[in-house]
Amino acid sequence: MDHEVADPHDPARVRAAARALARQHPVDGVLTWDEFATVGAAEAARDLGLPGPRPEAVATCRDKAAARARFDARRVPSTPWAQVTTVEQAGEAARRIGFPVVLKPAGAGGSFGVRKVDTVRDLAAAHAFAAEAAARGREDAGLLVESYLSGPEVSVEVASDHGRHHVLALTHKSLGAEPYFEETGHLVHGSPDPGEPGVRVALAALDAVGLTHGVSHIELRLTPDGPRVIEINPRPGGDLIPHLVRLATGVDVVAAAADLSAGLSPDLTPTRDISAGVRFLYPSTAGRLTRLDIDPRLGEMAWCERAVATRTPGDEVSPPPGDGLHSRLAHVVATA
Repeated sequence: MDHEVADPHDPARVRAAARALARQHPVDGVLTWDEFATVGAAEAARDLGLPGPRPEAVATCRDKAAARARFDARRVPSTPWAQVTTVEQAGEAARRIGFPVVLKPAGAGGSFGVRKVDTVRDLAAAHAFAAEAAARGREDAGLLVESYLSGPEVSVEVASDHGRHHVLALTHKSLGAEPYFEETGHLVHGSPDPGEPGVRVALAALDAVGLTHGVSHIELRLTPDGPRVIEINPRPGGDLIPHLVRLATGVDVVAAAADLSAGLSPDLTPTRDISAGVRFLYPSTAGRLTRLDIDPRLGEMAWCERAVATRTPGDEVSPPPGDGLHSRLAHVVATA
């Protein structure tokens, strides 16, 4: 066992660390779950001659404006959009696109800085909210103004093996109250129908950006006019989604990602067909947490796969948008 220390969000340092390790040891694959480190991981894999997604395709996914441009060029159903910097530009774009719109960082993730804007009066606050989230990261891609998409939100989990896409699951999402887009839960119903319209659009989006290898998490809205792509994440889904897929279908997304990074063909054969879901529990108000109990009888319920506290007494907590994912008090995973 050996290691090199590098900032995972600095692609140049990641590549240097990978080359240093490869001079001392055989390296079979490069893999990351951190979407802010996906570009560096893809570049490191290419440097070492290992399987992986094209770094250019990963960089396109990380820049939502670049991805939107590819969707438009390949006629993949998406949404009207504009890249902006100032609040004045955001206002001009919103009036041109038509309210309601969504204002978001072009390079962030995890719904950080994403806010629905219903009227011009809300623009300044939404711009400040998105700009502050964008400033936390190292990717300076500006902000996006997009037409608001109504309808349920889903994600499609895909494993791609040198250009051959294998759909692993369709995940239904629960969202918190608008104007924010905090994800409060996910639900997987067994293996998806390959003919599902959302699945077809997700695969078209992967082809549009040239993402041909590895595990991807594609987010869509099922609008009254059909599925529309929100974004592509070139990594396994977060929020325990790979765990839900394994519970519902028997397919191990984590093992598939590792196999693909090492040039192996993963076993993607479903072995069960049930439903699995997770619900994240948030505080209703901000303050200091004084008590958090989980009823021990949950452990006796056949449907309860786990119930886990993620904050402890003494922590400062707040409801969404608050501290983002760190606001979650606990989560429960159930099967049926």
